[in-house]
Parts: sequence; C-alpha cells; structure tokens
Amino acid sequence: MILVGNAVLSDDIKENFFVCDLEACKGACCVEGDAGAPLEDEETEIIEKIYPIVKDYITEEGRKVIEAQGTWVFDKDGDKGTPTIGDNRECAYALYDEKGILKCGIEQAYLDGKINFKKPISCHMYPIRITKYDEFDALNYDRWEICDPACQLGKSLQVPLYRFLKDALVRKYGEAWYAELIQEIEG
Repeated sequence: MILVGNAVLSDDIKENFFVCDLEACKGACCVEGDAGAPLEDEETEIIEKIYPIVKDYITEEGRKVIEAQGTWVFDKDGDKGTPTIGDNRECAYALYDEKGILKCGIEQAYLDGKINFKKPISCHMYPIRITKYDEFDALNYDRWEICDPACQLGKSLQVPLYRFLKDALVRKYGEAWYAELIQEIEG
C-alpha cells in the first residue's frame, strides 16, 4: 500500500500499465456496469447548472431520460450517479462519435470551451475507484476485462497507471499531492 496525504493507494496503481485504447474498447466503460457514473455531492450541483449547455451534446434518448429522471439519480445502493438509458445501458450523458465510440457529452462541451467542468471525477479517474472513509480515501485499481486493450497498450508504451491518470489525480488531490506520490513510488 502507498500512503500519500489522506489517501491510501493499492500497489496495483504503481505496478500496472494502462493507456485507454478507445479504438479497441469503443468506450465500453460508459455503457457496461450496473449503474451510471458515481457522482460526488458537489458534482450533482454542477451538473444541474451545466445541463442546459450539455443537453446539446447528448443524444435525444439521453435528453429524454434526464428530463424524466433528473440530471442525477440515486442508484440501487443509494449512491448518487448519472442516469442511464434503458436498463443500465449507456450513461445518459454519452454520445457516439462517427466511429461508433462512446464519448462523454459533458467532456465534449468542456473541450469546446462551453463549460469549465471536464466530467465526473469518477470517470476521469477510471480505472481507479475511490472509496471514502471518515479518515481517508482508498484508491483501488478496478481491473475489468473491457480494459484489457488499455492494459496491453499501456504495457507496450510502458505507461504506469499512476502516470496515465496524472491529470485526474492532480485534479482530485492537487499538484503537491501528485509530486509526493511520484516521490513515494519513484524515489
């Protein structure tokens, strides 16, 4: 285990390689699973505010779901998350690009400079999942076969998971925290 600030990271985060390979997986993490993307409390407020802009980036089906259920929902475990289309199919904020790859409508609006919120931190941090405890956050690598191409690409490029997720980790915990993580792992 790696301890940095109030976060405990599993060794998997330093020992595994990872680079998303959207050409291979087609954005499967936006559709697979048993719920939408987990949301932090402050993210629900942000998503409510940006929805009038984001709705122009998502599918008609996604808009209908959001207008019926709201910009966020409680999942079966009582946690906040994004609504999904149908019976836990793709995230309501997802869209398909011209290659049939699922992408995030929130992120597309961000990339176009329309909003200043990139996407939910749970999506940005994936495949790391955060479990919050009273005194610390536990960061664990969520290994899943849909990401096998990302593991293969990361290994071929020699990009460790913690390096691939630098921007997300800095966004969540800050530059100083990430520098401490690098020092802890690389010396």
